Amino acid sequence: MLFNGPMASAVLDGRKTVTRRVVSARSLKEIGYGVQLGECHELPADGKVHPNSAGYYADLCPYGQPGDLLWGRESFWQAGEWTSSYPEGDCDKWNGSRRIHYRADGEPPNEPNRHYPRALRNGSYAAADPDRIWRARPSIHMPRWASRILLEITEVRIELLQHITIGQICKEGLARSIYEFIPVTAAFDAFAELWNSTGGDWDANPWVWAIEFKRVQP
Repeated sequence: MLFNGPMASAVLDGRKTVTRRVVSARSLKEIGYGVQLGECHELPADGKVHPNSAGYYADLCPYGQPGDLLWGRESFWQAGEWTSSYPEGDCDKWNGSRRIHYRADGEPPNEPNRHYPRALRNGSYAAADPDRIWRARPSIHMPRWASRILLEITEVRIELLQHITIGQICKEGLARSIYEFIPVTAAFDAFAELWNSTGGDWDANPWVWAIEFKRVQP
């Protein structure tokens, strides 16, 4: 599961214990099949999920079920070097080491080495020998061994995005207490801004999976 820098930090310090992810078209289609077969009720426009169908919907969550483990991916820096394949090829190859630095923890150390005795400047960072530089890597490319976030799912449910409560907004990592939001509407404005910043659309009010979790040691 992907987390941006601020949310990765919120998970690590215990502020974030739930995440919301848009229900995919495939999951909605599977729910539709269930409705046609009479196995569940149709998702209601008012968002009030029928209690007899809640378990059926939850079983379709692609992220897992209570008791399952999720490992978190976050943006990171990796120490290594580029090597050229010329003349055999026209592309450089990245040879990354197992030395990493998490983006959520700030910039990596700028370390002089035999290639860059004065280190680097302008947003580039040298890495200590035997590596050469630090390379910024997106969260989608984080390997399992580099993850420091391991979560156990405790609850899964389906709901409309805008049905989130102020208590749930706090559990999304935006605050430790509801009293941090004055007025109360500030909480919903903050979450809407966060949601939109990740490419979502708060105004569209999509169906989402609300996935509650607790952190366990990697």
